[in-house]
Amino acid sequence: MAGSPILGRLPVAAQRKLANTGSAIGLEPGVFLCRRGDPGDAVFIVLEGEVEIRTSSMAGREVMYASFGPGAVIGDMAALDGGARSADMVATRRSRIYRIPKAPLIEALSEPAVALALIAELASRLRAANEALEATRTLDLGGRLAQFLLGVTTERPVASMTQTEIARRLTASREKVNRKLHEWADEGWVTLGASGVRVVDRRALARLADQGASRGTV
Repeated sequence: MAGSPILGRLPVAAQRKLANTGSAIGLEPGVFLCRRGDPGDAVFIVLEGEVEIRTSSMAGREVMYASFGPGAVIGDMAALDGGARSADMVATRRSRIYRIPKAPLIEALSEPAVALALIAELASRLRAANEALEATRTLDLGGRLAQFLLGVTTERPVASMTQTEIARRLTASREKVNRKLHEWADEGWVTLGASGVRVVDRRALARLADQGASRGTV
């Protein structure tokens, strides 16, 4: 909890009190933490691994909204407004999650620093959602893929995920993502390996991400 940018704002004693109300959950890859329509009766802290927020289209196609790693607090929207879960939450790799019931969370939000941190986090997520929506309207697949790779490799140069995962996050086909990545590998902009996609030339990808208007269909 101390590593959470939101709940880490609590005094140590309050962190311990809140932690004592919760329980740990272990998830294997592909296992759902909760599903759309479930009651918003708790929030979750990602301790290890990664949880993806996603839903399915009318045609049955999976649409990924966001993914969260260690330290992230998720499921807060439904817990705050009392509504049902608006999307599915599923582990993308082996994960450990800490579940905190709704009532103790609401009590913890009486700490001004925690409430402000939560507001800032929600605003950040809204900004990211707006940027993603703008990208789908103004960038072709190459621009969106370049923007995505630049975003997930800010701390280390390798995007440690499969091409299927990347395609799902861009709402694109794996075949088109694979073709684009191999084009970039031939140009020397990225390298492809068992560990994922390594970004070699960030400037080249940045130029694609900055081009703006779509030049074709995805």
